Amino acid sequence: MSAFERIVILTGAGLSAESGLSTFRDKGGIWARHRIEDVATPEAFARDPETVLEFYNQRRRGARGVTPNAAHQALARLEAEFAGSVMTVTQNIDPLHEQAGTRNLVHMHGEILKVLCTHCGARAPWNEDLTVDLACRRCGNTGGMRPDIVWFGEMPYQMDRIYAALTECDLFLSIGTSGNVYPAAGFVAEARAAGAHTVELNLEPSEGISLFAEAIHGKATKVVPAYVDRLLHG
Repeated sequence: MSAFERIVILTGAGLSAESGLSTFRDKGGIWARHRIEDVATPEAFARDPETVLEFYNQRRRGARGVTPNAAHQALARLEAEFAGSVMTVTQNIDPLHEQAGTRNLVHMHGEILKVLCTHCGARAPWNEDLTVDLACRRCGNTGGMRPDIVWFGEMPYQMDRIYAALTECDLFLSIGTSGNVYPAAGFVAEARAAGAHTVELNLEPSEGISLFAEAIHGKATKVVPAYVDRLLHG
């Protein structure tokens, strides 16, 4: 029987890496091959929408061909079987948490398989390539259909809900994240301040390792299922 009642889980690119999706900040990762300023800002979209859309079209094609790994599945099992509450906050834009069965989920950086109209704010599921001449189904305007992704300089989604959960949780898990992207990198401090036990499950120590009361390092597909078993069965 777990001593915890309210769990908040933060996940990052390291969770999906073993499913075949590229990480962003590692050597050889996405940001080693592309300049953030060219593909991941509102200014870039205004300046060169074709380049930005093609960058995310490639990400979307890649996301369609992957499946959840054992770590995703373990977190979904934790949500389903844990006697208390479990909320997962992911920095990932892929659909692997949902595919594994996680339901109480916040995509703080948006979702690659959704589209957002900059003209009217409409959002919708979207699996195909985006083009500059695509018309919004709500307002009919063209030229404003972008991936529903939080770009640099934009506010992540559902931050009020996330911070409320952090102040109430008694266990905070950080999984597969580098610990250098804010505001997510500050979540461990918020949880600590609220009295939560803080645990890092990561391939290697993150930049915020000193803020965690417990750390287990190794492949996500190994350490996450093992930790979930420990929470569920002692």
